[in-house]
Amino acid sequence: MRAFAPYVHAIAVRAYRLSEQDAEDVFQEVFLRTWQNLGRLRSDDAIRPWIGQLTRRLCVDRLRSSARELTCDGLDDGMAAAADALAQIDDALTVRQAVERLPSIQQEIVERALVRGESHAAIAASLGIAEGTVASRISRARQRLRALLAERDA
Repeated sequence: MRAFAPYVHAIAVRAYRLSEQDAEDVFQEVFLRTWQNLGRLRSDDAIRPWIGQLTRRLCVDRLRSSARELTCDGLDDGMAAAADALAQIDDALTVRQAVERLPSIQQEIVERALVRGESHAAIAASLGIAEGTVASRISRARQRLRALLAERDA
């Protein structure tokens, strides 16, 4: 549950823009059903897509049940926006998981440079290494991330 809680919450709140109360209901239902069906999953790799699909389906059900006031066009627009946001969330989680597989020094440099936007000079000064070393570590980390992401897509 700890591993997928942010994923489920992001889908419900950011992608489908459910209220906190509706998101909490979806969250609880997702993990109840996950617990009930855990033995049926083919492999550990199947759990993330299964949880994602279940969360999306429950969010859509929740939206449909509360859509009495909305027009069909408004619901369709909301669903399209939700699909776009969901794709971004899924991509971000995939990249985050790949970053977590990097060696710790590369994780730190990637976090500082690409997430926080720190300059090479600031990173070098903080870590006590040369700017060129920062650049080469970022380059190696990007190569490794590309390989990890390609491996996941294969």
